[in-house]
Amino acid sequence: MVACIALSAVLLAASFLTSGTVRLCLCVTAYLAVGYEVIADALRNILHGELFDENFLMTVATFGAFALGEYPEAVAVMLFFQTGELFQDIAVSRSRASITSLMDIRPDFATLERADGSIEEVSPEEVAAGSIILVRPGEKIPLDGTVIEGGGSLDTAALTGESLPREVAEGSEVLSGSLNLTGLLRIRTRGSYGESTVARILDLIENADNGKADAEKFISRFAHYYTPAVVGAAVLLAVIPPLLFAGQWALWLHRALIFLVISCPCALVISIPLSFFAGIGGASRRGILVKGSNFIEALAAVKTVVFDKTGTLTKGSFSVSAVIPCGVSEEQLLETAALAECWSDHPVAVSLRQAYGKPIDRSRVADVENFAGEGIRARVDGHSVYAGNGRLMQRALVSFDPCGKPGTIVYVAVDGQFRGSVVVSDSVKPTSAAAVKALHDEGVSSIVMLTGDRQDVAEAVGREVGTDEVHAGLLPADKVERVREMKIERGGALAFVGDGINDAPVLKLSDVGIAMGAIGSDAAIEAADVVLMDDNPLKVAEGISISRRTLRIVRQNIVFAIGVKLLMLALGALGLANMWMAVFADVGVSVIAILNSLRAMRTGGWS
Repeated sequence: MVACIALSAVLLAASFLTSGTVRLCLCVTAYLAVGYEVIADALRNILHGELFDENFLMTVATFGAFALGEYPEAVAVMLFFQTGELFQDIAVSRSRASITSLMDIRPDFATLERADGSIEEVSPEEVAAGSIILVRPGEKIPLDGTVIEGGGSLDTAALTGESLPREVAEGSEVLSGSLNLTGLLRIRTRGSYGESTVARILDLIENADNGKADAEKFISRFAHYYTPAVVGAAVLLAVIPPLLFAGQWALWLHRALIFLVISCPCALVISIPLSFFAGIGGASRRGILVKGSNFIEALAAVKTVVFDKTGTLTKGSFSVSAVIPCGVSEEQLLETAALAECWSDHPVAVSLRQAYGKPIDRSRVADVENFAGEGIRARVDGHSVYAGNGRLMQRALVSFDPCGKPGTIVYVAVDGQFRGSVVVSDSVKPTSAAAVKALHDEGVSSIVMLTGDRQDVAEAVGREVGTDEVHAGLLPADKVERVREMKIERGGALAFVGDGINDAPVLKLSDVGIAMGAIGSDAAIEAADVVLMDDNPLKVAEGISISRRTLRIVRQNIVFAIGVKLLMLALGALGLANMWMAVFADVGVSVIAILNSLRAMRTGGWS
């Protein structure tokens, strides 16, 4: 196309140095060099029943110019139209290439370790679940799995948008698409390539434009009625003045042809979908996967954000937050509690052993008895030890000091004497409070936390992060009912943010379901409309910000394109616009709108 445009431009310039038949031949050659594709597309579309498109409008307008003897003008209109189309193609291609490069996480190969110890590079699709693969420094991890040997740093920026490397060691879970920065990793794969994180992400990106936004549907309906209407108006403009008002046929036909060139809806048809596509790409760059442009619109309209607590605003892992001894040292209290709980795999028991931090000699423990929902009785170093909640102390007839701190309280008694309390709690994520503030700054009017945890624990977390409302003690069915009530009672769209597994029904019910840090979960990807590729709640506000900026750009393009079109159509009908102005109204507006659309790919300085 570049060569054709160059040839046409040279022939057009040469035509101004000639006249008569020579000028006509040069102009016809220049016109066909640059316009044959447009004419062929117009004829092909007519045969398929698509009459009123930009190719048809340009063909009719330039044929009419030839009929009026305006040869150079006809060539110039087609030349500038094709030049504008070329710039549009370059802009769109670059935007798609940029988005593709942002998600350049597809692994080229997997280094498979065979059963006989041999090493072979194979396609990731050939690696079965449970296989052993090797990943050297500088290589992408091809499949999800667990490190069974080695350690090092992983660059997960393409997955999560975070720049800080993630340290992994033996036993660490790793996701495909991560870049191994240091150290040789030996990994046991968790599933096939089709089930891997990288395959799911690429599938989401490739199909992100399946859900059309209302703005896109409006433009499709607008173009469907607009183009036939302006063609009809051009016909009336060419015919009525000469027939009814004795106007000159050549003059009004020329104005009608200018009217046709101006009327092409290219700017709207191209720039609006591109704006949404760029917005989705910009969000992907920050580790926010949006399943379609309709959810970009929904995110932008969010006025209520509902958070699950555990694993969303909190880390979802228990740790000892306070040790309150009575008659013994803190270390002695932790040692007694850790030994009593040494045979339990309950999260509270695990957190007690982690807090103690020393090797556990289980030979010191005997006669372990578990009381469901209360705690454990055991003989530690020959002493009778009770470790559990208040009900267990009452069972043991031990007088104890109730602990008012939020969290799970483990009371410890030795030989019938109260020895203190250990508070185990789920700590709040470092970015949760900042996330709530950022949502308020974005204009979200109501931020609610729903949890099945105790009221005092929930309220403590709510105060720490700054939520507007806290509803505790809820079963999954209760969460569904509460979200249904809030959708009815409150204006604007409602977004629910959860882990995407236990909260799948609520994710489906909400206007926008956001799965937090659940890229490895089938349930999350299936139920959610937006998937955050890490567990940072700050990304919720960032996603809303990106969506709102994208919609602002869409509205700018709609107002600009329609405004310029209407102005130029009026000028064309009054004879105040020539073909050059008409070309600007079509091609120029399209290029400006496309360049504006690409701004949606830029992301702010969130962390």
